[in-house]
Amino acid sequence: MLAILKKELNLFFASPIGYLVIAVFLLFNGLFLWVFKGDFNILNAGFADLNNFFFISPWFFIFLIPAITMRTFTDEIKLGTIEILKTKPVTSWQIIIGKYLGVFILIILALIPTLTYVYTIFKLGNPIGNLDFGSTFGSYFGLLFLASSFSSIGLFSSTLSNNQIVAFIIGVALSFFMFYGFQAIAELEIVKNMSIENLGLQEHFNSISRGVIDTKDILYFISVTFFFLFLTKLNFDKL
Repeated sequence: MLAILKKELNLFFASPIGYLVIAVFLLFNGLFLWVFKGDFNILNAGFADLNNFFFISPWFFIFLIPAITMRTFTDEIKLGTIEILKTKPVTSWQIIIGKYLGVFILIILALIPTLTYVYTIFKLGNPIGNLDFGSTFGSYFGLLFLASSFSSIGLFSSTLSNNQIVAFIIGVALSFFMFYGFQAIAELEIVKNMSIENLGLQEHFNSISRGVIDTKDILYFISVTFFFLFLTKLNFDKL
């Protein structure tokens, strides 16, 4: 598994992919939060918090993470190296977990520089230090859980086709549905009292973002991640 993880990280950083992903994530966040005038601009909001960052980051993840994962298995299928990979003295789970961790670590590396936003908001507060640390770090945990879920969805999508664009589109569609789809369905009159939104990622992300780490939210994210990794394994074994 460690060999697979190392190989994935080398692929990310031996080419511009890893640097580009981190740069794009930070650039778009920086522009929306600090440069572009609009509803997301922190400096124009009149109060110092990171709610806008935690609102737009999941939407960036919906597109960014499938862009990372779209080549994970599609390249192996297209180039025919999937058969070689299967002959290695590693199990299917070790291969999948190794690739999953490679993607997840890349997302963590993209999030680390955004901790400077916390320091900036801490200094901008009136008085200085007027920042809800519980909500802030709860939201960071929420982003990590979201990244975990989206990474597993992206891996599953990459086993469905040998075309990267198709894998990307499927990954975006599945991630969007899992994040917002159930919320949209819950707003329909026919299911308004059925709490359908509890099946979606957004509801549990919002719950953790309040600063309360609830066991049911953690179990939900772990279950979603494992479910899509399990589907990935089923597809991988058929390749």
